[in-house]
Amino acid sequence: MSYKRFYVILFLASGLFCLLPLVLDLYRLHVVIVSLFYVMMAASWNLIAGYTGQVSFAHAAFAGIGAYTSGILTVKAGMTSWLGVATGTLTAGVTGLGVGFLCLRMGGIYLSLTTLGFSEILRIIITNEYDITRGTMGLQIPPMIAPYSKAVHFFILLAGTLLTLIVVYKIIHSNMGLNFRAVQNDERAARSLGVNVIRVRVLAFAVSSALAGLAGAIYGHYLMLITPEIPSLDLQFFVLSMAVIGGLGSFAGPIIGSFALTILSEYIRAYGEYHVLVFGLVALAMARFAPQGIMGLARQFMPASGVRQ
Repeated sequence: MSYKRFYVILFLASGLFCLLPLVLDLYRLHVVIVSLFYVMMAASWNLIAGYTGQVSFAHAAFAGIGAYTSGILTVKAGMTSWLGVATGTLTAGVTGLGVGFLCLRMGGIYLSLTTLGFSEILRIIITNEYDITRGTMGLQIPPMIAPYSKAVHFFILLAGTLLTLIVVYKIIHSNMGLNFRAVQNDERAARSLGVNVIRVRVLAFAVSSALAGLAGAIYGHYLMLITPEIPSLDLQFFVLSMAVIGGLGSFAGPIIGSFALTILSEYIRAYGEYHVLVFGLVALAMARFAPQGIMGLARQFMPASGVRQ
């Protein structure tokens, strides 16, 4: 897909989304807002997992870093919400750069285990530092713009989603994106051709972490309450499921997966305690019959065009 076509599609889609606050009630608008948050999370996680082959379990933790940094600075230091979001995004990116530099030399299962440990350590610290984070009670923070309005925060999250998608698209369709795929497909061959494998991995990890921090910070101000649920493994595996079911390694896959699973989770919530079982059965069915996700199914019914997704 050319840049011109991409921007045309993005412009038309965003124009249609701008009409949603006029036709949706508050509950359905909330579902769309949550979906946009998950689009930001799944698309940025797909950047490292889908294009460099590095499976990290710390993505929700970086969203938590962005949320808590912005929230604490806003509440404790009197910083404006906008500056808090920018600082939270930068903090998540710098932390991701440090964690990536330390962990990405290992790769494989060791990277997954290390990021899993980092995520749990962060959650434990947040839960126990009651004086700063309010622990499981949650940290109350102001909205991005007062007075509070779901419609206003919808447009802010829509802008954040568009920014995330543009950044991801530009990266994967640049020379750096080619290096990402080279590292994913054959690390030794890429290194023999002069690709700095560690640099490529760390860069992808840092950018992905910053985008997760941006998502977490904006989402926290929308909820006006930050809890340890944001940097939890539950949220991490939900994001992972969205990227995988939508189509890992494709641009549109995480977008489709985020909306599909968010809406599905709302519908099956009516089954009470069994909604987790229903969700698991859906995930198992996709893994069995469509291992390449929804985008993989779509490619089977679309004529080969040679266009990169």
